[in-house]
Amino acid sequence: MLAGFTNMTFEFGARAIVEDATWHIQPNERIGLIGYNGTGKSTLLKLLVGEYSASAGTVERGRSTSIGYLHQDLLSFDTNDSILEVALGAFERVRQLEVEIEEVGKELEKTGDEVLLHKYTDMLHELETLGGYNIHHKTEEVLQGLGFANADLQRPYKEFSGGWRMRVLLAKMILQAPDLLLLDEPTNHLDLPSIEWLEKYLTHYQGSVVIISHDKYFLNRMVTKIVELYQRKMHIYNGNYAYYETEKVMRMELAQRAFENQQDYIRQQERFIERFKAKASKAAAAQSAMKRLDKIERLEDVALERPSLRINFQVDKTPGKVLAELKDVGKSFGTNKIIEHSNAEINRGDKIALIGANGKGKSTVLRIIAGVETYTGDRRWGHNVDESFYAQHQLEALNVNNTIIDEMKEAGSQKTELELRTILGCFLFSGDDADKKIKVLSGGEKARVALAKTIISKANFLMLDEPTNHLDMHTVDLLIEALNKYEGTIILVSHDRYFVSKVANKIWAIEDHQIKDFDGGYEEWVDWKERMKKKQDEEAKALAGEQKNQKNNDKKAENNQPKQEAKPAPAAPVAPAPAPVKQEPINKEAKKELQKKQKLFKELEEKITTLTKRKAELEAMLASPDIISDKSKFLTTERDYISINNTIKETSEQYEKVFESIIELESQ
Repeated sequence: MLAGFTNMTFEFGARAIVEDATWHIQPNERIGLIGYNGTGKSTLLKLLVGEYSASAGTVERGRSTSIGYLHQDLLSFDTNDSILEVALGAFERVRQLEVEIEEVGKELEKTGDEVLLHKYTDMLHELETLGGYNIHHKTEEVLQGLGFANADLQRPYKEFSGGWRMRVLLAKMILQAPDLLLLDEPTNHLDLPSIEWLEKYLTHYQGSVVIISHDKYFLNRMVTKIVELYQRKMHIYNGNYAYYETEKVMRMELAQRAFENQQDYIRQQERFIERFKAKASKAAAAQSAMKRLDKIERLEDVALERPSLRINFQVDKTPGKVLAELKDVGKSFGTNKIIEHSNAEINRGDKIALIGANGKGKSTVLRIIAGVETYTGDRRWGHNVDESFYAQHQLEALNVNNTIIDEMKEAGSQKTELELRTILGCFLFSGDDADKKIKVLSGGEKARVALAKTIISKANFLMLDEPTNHLDMHTVDLLIEALNKYEGTIILVSHDRYFVSKVANKIWAIEDHQIKDFDGGYEEWVDWKERMKKKQDEEAKALAGEQKNQKNNDKKAENNQPKQEAKPAPAAPVAPAPAPVKQEPINKEAKKELQKKQKLFKELEEKITTLTKRKAELEAMLASPDIISDKSKFLTTERDYISINNTIKETSEQYEKVFESIIELESQ
């Protein structure tokens, strides 16, 4: 066992966070720690690393267990060192050895001392054992996997925003390779490519991993065990998140039946006692029944307890058909070009997800549309557009000295305090909770306040930048439900693939500094991307095959040339006279067959030329915005493309066979 709890209880003031919990983390486990916001998931991690002490029971850590803990408080760290240097800090012993080896090497040059030579050799051996010659490559690989460009690696750490700093610290922690890695919401700071990289990396990680995350896709792909903190108890499920969802329903049903059966039994015994306790002949039996009831361990009603967040987006007025339009829009940060000469249109009813790696400009495009970012070109609003913009910086923009109700009043909605308190009740801030100061709220609670401020505007156009950060999975599900009912238009940025797949009906991908519009949901877009990648791989393979065939053909033609020159030899005067007479019919038949094959060869060559030309036309069509935006046209064109690719492949195979038979006939 690496670490864990045995009969552990932890109380925060008068509130119990967890009671009588037993959980042992074994080597090579990948565990998802889940629970509603505010139940104490982060507190459990702090107990494991010793930041908090248990109220009762024990917290256990293996004597030699190394633990890495990634959490928000690490962002207070600051330095002028490059991000590469910060990440290389994971190899403390290697860096120390490098310095010592250099010093001993210099001393050795002066003295040539044999004892010093042995020490020098031992240090070199230790450096090799620790993989010291590979640390720069390994560090660069991890940083690049987490989204950093090569050009960023020498930039000072302090130049980066909080999300990017957290990536550097995650890279350092991964490189340290502790026995137990504790990660608190790491995907909040990652884009989709980086999340996919982290999934693959952690799947093959040699140590154990405990991760708090609301990303269902991530948990399904990465973890093999779910630990749920629910009703102050820890419930363990040996499977991924999908298994947990199914298994929890079954457990709840069984527990509910057991509770109902026990209630029936109790009622029967109570009726028996009530009926016979006054009768002398039955008094002893009634007394025994009472004792049995006193000893019985009462089961609790297991009706599912969960926050009932009631998000109801309202729309005051209906906008025109086109809500926003970008024409020839460009944006750069110094030499970093985000988009150029881009055109896009947002229509009424669109629910658009902006897709792309970090640094590609998703949030920048969203800010351009919102009118809070400078740009070149033209951005036009449509008729009757009433917009509301929710972004991560709004959490930081909350006045920490305000109470929640005061913060809502400052949003300028013209609503009465009673109306605002009613809305806050929908966001789980009921009664006196609305009078809490912003500064005492958790990340999830601040996110709910910012969301509440967004919806009181009654906007018909929502711009949402990472709205699911800091929200638990149940709240994300409720937000999805609300956005699907929302009658307005949405454009959003999110790294949560489950959220995007459930909300978006259109994808904007930022590629090659352009906005590429895909008319379909996230899963359709992923399928299309995979088909395009497969097509490119097939084309590359076909091109390599063509080049190989051409090389083989050239070689065969070269080898065949001397044989063609030697053909007249049998007709020389030295040959016996009867031989040509006997060979004559065979040569004529072979010649006839050769002519037939040569004619077919020419036809196939012309056919391949025509097919290749048509293939190029279809490729151009597949890249056309008009075709991409029309799903029906795109699928038809794609089918034609696949068909012609198959035909080219079959014709090329026939072409090669005919060519080989011509070579054989010519060599006879």
